[in-house]
Amino acid sequence: MEFTKLHGLGNDYLYLDTLAQDLSAYSLPELARVMSDRHFGVGADGIILVEPSAHADFRMRIFNADGSEAEMCGNGVRGFGKYVCDHGLTQKRELTVETQAGQIGLQLMVKRGKVAAVRADMGVPRLQRSEIPMRGEPADGQVIAEPLTVGKYLFPITCVSMGNPHCVVFLPEVANFPVTEVGPLVENHELFPNRTNTEFVRVIDHSHVEMRVWERGSGETMACGTGASATVVAGVLTGRTGRQTQVQLLGGSLDIDWAADDHVMVTGPAAEVFTGVVVPELLIGARQSSQS
Repeated sequence: MEFTKLHGLGNDYLYLDTLAQDLSAYSLPELARVMSDRHFGVGADGIILVEPSAHADFRMRIFNADGSEAEMCGNGVRGFGKYVCDHGLTQKRELTVETQAGQIGLQLMVKRGKVAAVRADMGVPRLQRSEIPMRGEPADGQVIAEPLTVGKYLFPITCVSMGNPHCVVFLPEVANFPVTEVGPLVENHELFPNRTNTEFVRVIDHSHVEMRVWERGSGETMACGTGASATVVAGVLTGRTGRQTQVQLLGGSLDIDWAADDHVMVTGPAAEVFTGVVVPELLIGARQSSQS
């Protein structure tokens, strides 16, 4: 099985081109778990499938390292745009990509024949409690600075859906915050029926923030495009930031623009690491026949 590893600011995925190879013999959740394992597999935050689409230029499916399927990934979709362009699947510089969160528009920024950066239209944020989704009332209300107790911590949380759920926590400092301890507690809190991604954010000034992220199904990652988008939306809703804000992550920075038409635009790099072939022995456990 051939794959290509790409990353957006260190948020890395293995891209599998289903236009060139048939994956129907495999359990995709198990394939993600096997290939993403950083000790016994290739190593990644998950796998991304390049598929045909009847409604857009391509379809993207994403499976986290734990095998769960995600609706969207901002870094993953930028890598997707780089993959299909650099590998000759399209000549376009503006694409639409079908995801479980809806269609995403991409503008590819090409230098010396390769995609160096991508501007992604993440769509309109969903702010109603039921859209995130979160339990509680009122279902059509917004969740802004709502108190949440997890373990020994009490946080005011602001929640946003960017096609996938996000819980944003503003803190006085994040560099030394125990993200790996608190992240799982928020992710699996009973308020979130589909679990949630969690952003821990320090505001530097009105147009700069520092963010660490605990991603649902993957753990702490180097970056998260939908998380950075949700962070800026939450920053505006709580009066902490402007609509154009640079988000500094462990892997680098993303420029976020919550535009006048309410669409959130994310601009950032995408990089290819390597292309490889997985030996059949690694994939035995992922074949559908082994699941019966």
